[in-house]
Amino acid sequence: MKIHPEGRTTLFLALLLLSLLNVALIYALPEARWLHNSTILVSIGLYIFLLQFFRDPERQTPQVANAVIAPADGKVVVIEQVFEPEYFKEERIQVSIFMSPFNVHVNRNPVSGRVAYFKYHPGKYLVAWHPKSSTENERTTLVIQQANSTAILLRQIAGALARRIRWYVKEAQPVQQGAQFGFIKFGSRVDIFLPLDAQIQTKLGDTTRGGETILALLPE
Repeated sequence: MKIHPEGRTTLFLALLLLSLLNVALIYALPEARWLHNSTILVSIGLYIFLLQFFRDPERQTPQVANAVIAPADGKVVVIEQVFEPEYFKEERIQVSIFMSPFNVHVNRNPVSGRVAYFKYHPGKYLVAWHPKSSTENERTTLVIQQANSTAILLRQIAGALARRIRWYVKEAQPVQQGAQFGFIKFGSRVDIFLPLDAQIQTKLGDTTRGGETILALLPE
């Protein structure tokens, strides 16, 4: 299993702290075998959870010219027409993907193009499915403009547990569909804003795979 670079420090510190905890219990309470065994089992379970959270699987992006690919693993929780006030300032189709702590948390470019806009917004840590999380939580806004001038907006949104958003792009940078543009630690959400004439290929409750699932088709 490949581990994402974002997890290396966390995994090292977790291993160190869990090891110290178990050693300290053995020395402090040498007769409490049941406690030693229970703590070891809980430590192993916790560490396995952290390992799976930071996994970084290879993905095969479909070669479909007008496809918008899912930017994240998770569950589709919103598909609706909304007014996007930050960049487009007009109606768009919003598709939101909720990422639970058990999902892969790598974020990938849904289309190829150039970064036309990027901004980081500090904010609150409401639960990721809260209606106001997309406008009040800590978040980033990324706009990718394709060669034909079609623009797609993405938001990485921190949740109640996700207190660290990472991004690897900047304005004017070219990006490739399916390549990584960021990472969010623990439960979180990614919103994508599409043109009104996009043909949505998913439905509420669907499970997505970042870099592989086709969310929508754009007019050719």
